[in-house]
Amino acid sequence: MKTAYDVILKPVITEAAIQNMQQRKYTFRVAKDANKIEIKNAIEEIFGVTVERVTTMNMKRKPKRMGYHYGYTSAWKKAIVKLTEDSKTIEFFDSLM
Repeated sequence: MKTAYDVILKPVITEAAIQNMQQRKYTFRVAKDANKIEIKNAIEEIFGVTVERVTTMNMKRKPKRMGYHYGYTSAWKKAIVKLTEDSKTIEFFDSLM
C-alpha cells in the first residue's frame, strides 16, 4: 500500500508554476504509476486542503549533453492540482508568491 509521501514526490518550482498559484493551482512531481484519485487523496492528507481538480501529464525524457558525452534526463509525471474556492492555500507555496 502506498502512502501519501510515496505518491507526491516533490513540488515543481518554475516560473509558470508560480504564475498558476494565483489561480489556486499547484504543481507537483508525482509517482509514474499514481492516478488522479491517489494524487487527490495524497494532497488532501498531506496539506489539509480540498482539491477540486487534478490534471496529470507525462513529461518525456530530453536529450542532454555534457561535453562529449550524450545522455537523457529521466521521464517523469507532473500533476497540477486546483483547489476549491473555500479551501485554504498550501502554506509551503505562500512564501514563493
